[in-house]
Amino acid sequence: MSDFDSTRRQRFLGEQYYQFLLPSLEEEIAYWSTNIPPNGDSDEGRKALGARYVARDTFRRFLLQYTGGVDLNLLRRELEEVVSSLGKYTDVKRIAEKDSTFPPLMFGEIEEYEAGIQLIGLCYLLHRRDLLPRLVAMLDPSYRAQDTLYEDLLAYGMDGRFEVDKWFHELYRDVINSFYSDTDEVGVSLIAAYLDKWYPAMKSASWHDSHLTASPSEGGAYVGYWAIEAAAATYLLELDDRSVRDHLLYPKDLVEFARDSRFANESEPPPRDSGVVRTGQVCPESGIWKAVGHNVPGVMVRQGEVMPDVYIPDARGTLKPAPATWAFERRA
Repeated sequence: MSDFDSTRRQRFLGEQYYQFLLPSLEEEIAYWSTNIPPNGDSDEGRKALGARYVARDTFRRFLLQYTGGVDLNLLRRELEEVVSSLGKYTDVKRIAEKDSTFPPLMFGEIEEYEAGIQLIGLCYLLHRRDLLPRLVAMLDPSYRAQDTLYEDLLAYGMDGRFEVDKWFHELYRDVINSFYSDTDEVGVSLIAAYLDKWYPAMKSASWHDSHLTASPSEGGAYVGYWAIEAAAATYLLELDDRSVRDHLLYPKDLVEFARDSRFANESEPPPRDSGVVRTGQVCPESGIWKAVGHNVPGVMVRQGEVMPDVYIPDARGTLKPAPATWAFERRA
């Protein structure tokens, strides 16, 4: 068994596909951060579309790295970039729509609703409750007091939420009911039932069954299948999750991380240290830097130099440069 196979968090993710998709997403994010799509009815609309691509692929990169086994302390910092990219898209989309309340996610579509609920859940599981107000500013103008699960999750981190008895998608009934169960045993059984229903109910999502074409030759939209909101409910309700820990869709190590006593003060964001930078940014400290998610040797970069690309083989074995996230490994 390779090192990748032992660290990946879901068996559908192959190393070759991962090494293909991660730099592809990095390239897409970098490109649409500085370019505007040609299609659209107005300059504002085209800018919004480019920002949507960045937000979408930033979250996809985050989920891919989680599925690939990237350290959760790194992802705890990375979550802020996901929320920031969604915020930038929200701002330009509202300008394009001439509507200061326009949401970045359409909750009527189960794929986009799931993304919103996943982000809220991740704020708890990765101890980033400081990001909740930013998400709420994007979503509340359209969805405040419109969905029980949305309100129940936010109520654990924010005051002034609402009690409502309605929701956008029937799939979420079991996880909603877990918040109101009489016993922990009933709560866990509801989570288990929800996990069994989750994947079939996502049939309309663009990524459904994408693991079947997850290869460098066929591409694919697979970045992991995770019922993150189920893990958030388990954590917030302090349920014993031993009976569901081995379910394929249950991100058990996120629950373990959430329960880590070292994060007693959850209101504080992680420090902005020199430990993570991206290709094209200035190196903050001389030493050996490791490309996150890539099985390549670390490289020596000196303070003040521009962080390099990573060179990885394409389908033909030819080394090609690609942008990467670099983590500081050690002084040299």
